[in-house]
Amino acid sequence: MPFSSSKSFSANEGPKEKGVASGREFILLTTALMASSALAIDLMLPAFPKMREEYGMSPDSSQVSWIVTAFFLGLAVGPWLYGPASDKYGRRGLLFAGLALYSLGGILASVAPSWGWVIVARFIWGLGAAAARSLSTAMIRDRFAGTVMAQLMSTITAVFLLVPILAPSLGAGLLRIAPWRIVFWFPSVVGVLLMLWARRLPETLAADNRRPFTWSAVSTAGKEVLTHRQTISFTLAMTFLFAVMTTYLAGSEVIVEDIYGYGNWFPLIFGVVACLLAVNSLNNARIVKRIGITALLRRMSVIGLFTSVALVVVSFTGNEHPQFWVFYIAVACVVPVAQGLVPNCNAAAMMPVPHVAGTATAIIGTFSTAGAALLGSVATSAFNGTVKPFAFIIALFIFIATAFIWWGSSGENEGLGSPT
Repeated sequence: MPFSSSKSFSANEGPKEKGVASGREFILLTTALMASSALAIDLMLPAFPKMREEYGMSPDSSQVSWIVTAFFLGLAVGPWLYGPASDKYGRRGLLFAGLALYSLGGILASVAPSWGWVIVARFIWGLGAAAARSLSTAMIRDRFAGTVMAQLMSTITAVFLLVPILAPSLGAGLLRIAPWRIVFWFPSVVGVLLMLWARRLPETLAADNRRPFTWSAVSTAGKEVLTHRQTISFTLAMTFLFAVMTTYLAGSEVIVEDIYGYGNWFPLIFGVVACLLAVNSLNNARIVKRIGITALLRRMSVIGLFTSVALVVVSFTGNEHPQFWVFYIAVACVVPVAQGLVPNCNAAAMMPVPHVAGTATAIIGTFSTAGAALLGSVATSAFNGTVKPFAFIIALFIFIATAFIWWGSSGENEGLGSPT
């Protein structure tokens, strides 16, 4: 098997110093940190109609999706504020800086005087969220490797998918008792609470594994990441798989409310799909231990192809207006499969480069997140009042991702993990 693990995972593994997070708490905390970005996205969705009304948009305007796109662009650029520097100075201090920026972004969005300034604030907010997301991945890579890391990432993904399950309903509940800008204030408070909890995190980067923070060192590390077939192929695969999710996030509210008229049911519908995302991630964590990451990625990518073709077929039924439940059953088969592949692709991309984990997470995070955000924005702009563009674009993204997965996992006898 081309992917291997150098460590075994135990929930009790971790530092023993008094006042420092144990192995189990370390996992819970890194999960919460990674979930903070999902909270800052999914809590917004029920407030889209209020935002359209507040800023003079038409009721079916897709312009409101820029609140998702701008955040993702911040997530994409943000790792470069933290990743390479964390290879020199460690993960912990930069994590606190990012969490502070996360809370500041929410506050700025809440007081922004115009839609343009809201988008700027969301970009800043995304820059802050990138610290929790990218540095958590680097911290996990500091402590775990191989199939074990893939198993852990799938488990973490399943846990933090509780946020998409609960956040839209939470957002809808908050909107009933407070002005709509509460969806900006609430995550800011969560960011402060995470800063307090993160004080218990250990520094995971050992002193003898630190690298110089110079242009030359960063350039050398970047070249190593970008010329590694395994790393780059799975990064590209993850980009297109993540684009399936950004397309779904940006387009689901428009489809549910404007095409089908079920806006009041949107939090429940969104939560059901999120439940399936979590179940699939837990299933991947179980399967990857038994069959290995290579076999899992290949098999699930093929399943993704078949389900995406089924979604396209469904989009042609009902005179291009398929029955709602038929369409959403197809969506519920496609999106969880695609999203379930993301943590395993991430683990596969990180495996060959543990010695430059901070820089690697910056490159992988920037490329995959920016690419996914832009691809999702293009997909959303193709909305024409039917579900056909949504279905076709998702199928295209999964097809391209599958090609990169098979390219990256091929050549087992040629030494997968060697530079191109």
